[in-house]
This record gives sequence, structure tokens and C-alpha cells, in this order.
Amino acid sequence: MYFINNWKLIILLCLTLGLAPFFPEPHLWGKIKWIAGGAHGMQFMDWFDVLLHGFPFILLLRKITLGLFKN
Repeated sequence: MYFINNWKLIILLCLTLGLAPFFPEPHLWGKIKWIAGGAHGMQFMDWFDVLLHGFPFILLLRKITLGLFKN
């Protein structure tokens, strides 16, 4: 459970796994544009790819949300 609450590790995951491969554009950005365009032709592997590359950002949003609503 340590890794999901570690700021440094979450940021590292966002910058590496979340954005890889970096050229010509981040992979996740390309998938998000594909989904915004209607996701025509996306297969299971493409959706899994979105989940895999998006997971670090989900962890980051979770960490920010918990920090904002901390008692």
C-alpha cells in the first residue's frame, strides 16, 4: 500500500509509464483523442492500453483528492 500514497513514485509513473512512448506524441494522448473522436475501431487491446497508461494518472487524481478532503 506504500506505493499508492508515495508522491514521488506516482509522479515518476506519470512521467514514464503514463506518457511513454513520448514521440511523436504521448501514447495516452493519442488514445484519448481516438476516444474523443468516437472510438471507432478500438478493440479490447486498445482499451486495456488506455487503462494501463492512464493508471498512474488515476493514482495521482486519487492522491490529490484525498489530500484536498483530508480531515
